[in-house]
This record gives sequence, structure tokens and C-alpha cells, in this order.
Amino acid sequence: MSKAIDKKELLFDNRYLFTLIIPLLIETILNVTIGMMDTIMVASDGEAVVSGVSLVDSLANLFVFLFSAFATGGAVVCSQYLGRKDKENASSSAKQLIYLSLGFALVIMVFLLIFRETIVHFVFGSIEESVHNAAIMYLLPIAISFPFLAVTNSCSAICRSMGKTNITMIVAFVMNLINVTGNAITIYGLGLSSLGAGLASLLSRIVAAIIMIAVIISPRQPVRVTGLMKVKIRVDMMKRIMRIALPSGIENGIFHIGKILVTSTIASYGTASIAANAVYNSLGTFANIPGTAIGMASVTVIGQCCGAGKLEQANYYAKKLLSLTYLMMGITCLGMFFLTPLFSGFYNLSDAAYQMAVDYTRFNLIQTMLFWPVAFTTPNFLRAAGDVKFTMVVAICSMWAFRVMGATVLGTWLGMGLLGVYWAMCIDWYARGICFSWRWLKGKWREKKVI
Repeated sequence: MSKAIDKKELLFDNRYLFTLIIPLLIETILNVTIGMMDTIMVASDGEAVVSGVSLVDSLANLFVFLFSAFATGGAVVCSQYLGRKDKENASSSAKQLIYLSLGFALVIMVFLLIFRETIVHFVFGSIEESVHNAAIMYLLPIAISFPFLAVTNSCSAICRSMGKTNITMIVAFVMNLINVTGNAITIYGLGLSSLGAGLASLLSRIVAAIIMIAVIISPRQPVRVTGLMKVKIRVDMMKRIMRIALPSGIENGIFHIGKILVTSTIASYGTASIAANAVYNSLGTFANIPGTAIGMASVTVIGQCCGAGKLEQANYYAKKLLSLTYLMMGITCLGMFFLTPLFSGFYNLSDAAYQMAVDYTRFNLIQTMLFWPVAFTTPNFLRAAGDVKFTMVVAICSMWAFRVMGATVLGTWLGMGLLGVYWAMCIDWYARGICFSWRWLKGKWREKKVI
């Protein structure tokens, strides 16, 4: 049973939540726009290039979300220390987070650079030669950008744990500006096509990493990282981070391996289906922005409540943030529903691909509005409280039982094609939402300890 909350003792007022979430919304819009602009701006080179960039993005997202898992682990630990008013250990956890994420990203970069031809062929099978060539050229600079992206993600997570979301918003704006300008020069000016899009992304991530390092070593920040070049490993702190990051990383990794397999299934349906799916990935991600932003904010809010031992407040804020997610996603999904034909026209698609993109994106937007928040915002509450193993098991089982197998059964065996793949995805959302909601309401997360 939840106890009555004395609102005078609440850790965060509405003004604080507003100043936390609004910059995250803007930052998420800018981050989504970066990927969308890559796809839109290479569309002038044809459907094959759009498809190649889309396939690489689906592969790259596997590693991007692994980096995000490290960032989440560090943010949870840092937030809980801040909730306990322990700035020294909060700073130490931030430093160890950077070492972990950078080391992992360097390994991934080297692996992709050496085996990128083999990986593209193995993952996506027999795709058209023009699509294959575009994918290989785009993957090269994207792989090189990973260490810079990992550092940026880690530093951004540290800033969010401090409530400094205005900083991450500004950096996202700078990245977007560099990316769009770089795309215009390399794609339209130099004719570098997918390679140009990748080079622009690389440059934007390098600049962002430099800025974020400058921010977190500044003495003006509540959590300041010092002596980065004097590497000192704290095993105890890394273990705390990894207790959150490892299950989240396994969950994200296996989840996106499953998504890659689903993308590979879609690739077997032809270039029109690949291109239509690329449109949905861009527009659907845009519609999810409120849920993504509030999910990031919840790590700070719920994490600090748990670190301070105020579990009833954690429950109070979870309900408040979930209600806000439904309200805001209802607005974005309905808006995108009516604008889908207009936005789909930006991608220079064939008539068949355009019609598929419009029809199936609209179908998914309705499902997103109703079921995405409980499936993907609620597990962030559990992670912030340290209940990460449960979210990992549910996510992995649901992904493989419903989305991966369901895509094969509905899409291929029953001949439903891309629509069958999307129905399988929605069934995955239903299962997640039921399990995560039950877990939070049951209160098992209250028993978890992070620090």
C-alpha cells in the first residue's frame, strides 16, 4: 500500500520537472533529426542509397544502445549518490563511466573497421549491389565515430543526473547544425553520397565529445570529473555501474540483434519494403520523442528519490511521469498521423514504397500512442530503482518470442509481408507493457539496492 505523500516534502516541484524535461524534449528532437536528415539528404541519390543508409543505421543502433546502457548504469549510480548528497562518489562514478564506455567503443570500432564487409554480408544477406555499396561506404565513418559518441553519451548522462539538461540540449543543437551543414557540403557539393552523410556524422560527434569533456571537467559543475588522463580504476565503482549497465547492455544488445534479424527479414521483401521501413523508422522515432525524453528524465528523478530513501516519492513521480508521457505522445502521434503523407514525400520513393510507408506508419502510430509508454517508459522507472534483471529477462523473452518469431510467422510464412512484421512488433509491446506495469505495481523494485 502506498503511503500518503506530504507534497511540501517533495524533492522536485513542477518547475524543476519542467526545466528538466523541456530541454530533453528539444535534445531528443535534435538527435532524431540528425538521423532523419541523413536519410532525407541522401534520398537525392535514389532509393538504393536510402536503403543502404537505413540498413547500416539498424546495425549501428545495436552499438549505440549498448553505449546507452553504460550511460544508464552510470546515470543511475550518479543520481543515487546525488540523492544521498555524496558528491565525491558521484564524481568518481562519472569518471569510471567514461573509462568503461570509451574502452568498449574502441573495441567495437576496430572490429567493425576490420570486418565491415563480412558483417554487412552476414547480417543482411543478398541485397542489391547498389544497396550493399552504399551501406559499406556509410559504415566506415560511422564506425570511427563510435568512441566519440560513447564519450558524448556518458558525459550527457552525467549532466542529466545533475539536472543540467540545458547543456545536453545545446550540444545536440551544435551536433545537428554540423551534421546538416556537413551533409549539404559532402552530399550535394562534393557528391560523396552515403560516405558524405557518414563523414558529417563523424565530425558532429567529434565536436560534441570535445564540448562535453570540457563541461564535465569544469569546476562550476556539481559533479566534476578530475584527472581524466591519470587513469585510476575503481573496481568497486565499476561493479556498481556494471550491475545496472550489464543487464541493460545485454537487454539492449539482444533486443537490437533481434531488430537486425527483423530488418534482414524485411530486406528479403525487396527494396520497396526496405525503403518504407526506413520512413517508418524515422517518423516513428520522431513520434516517440516525448516518451524517450521523459524516460531519460525519470532516471534522474526516480534515481535520486531511491538514493534518498524516499520510495513513496519515487512511486508518486512514476505515476506523474507516465501520465505526462501518455498526454504528450498522444499529441505527437496524432500530429504525425496527419502529416505522414507529407513527410513520406520527402524521401523520393517509388509509388509502391510511398503507399506502404503512409499506410503502415499510420497503423504503427495508433499502436504507439496506446501501448508504447507502458512498454518503454515504465521499465526506465524500474532501472532507476535498480530492478534491471527483471527488465532484461522480460525484454529478451518478449523480443524473441513475439517480435522475431512473430515476424517470421506473420510476415513470411503467412505472407503478410511488412504488415505482418509490424503486427509482431505490436504484440511484443503488449507483452512488455503487461509485465512491466505488474512489476512496478507489485513493488518488488523497493527491495533493490544500488549503492
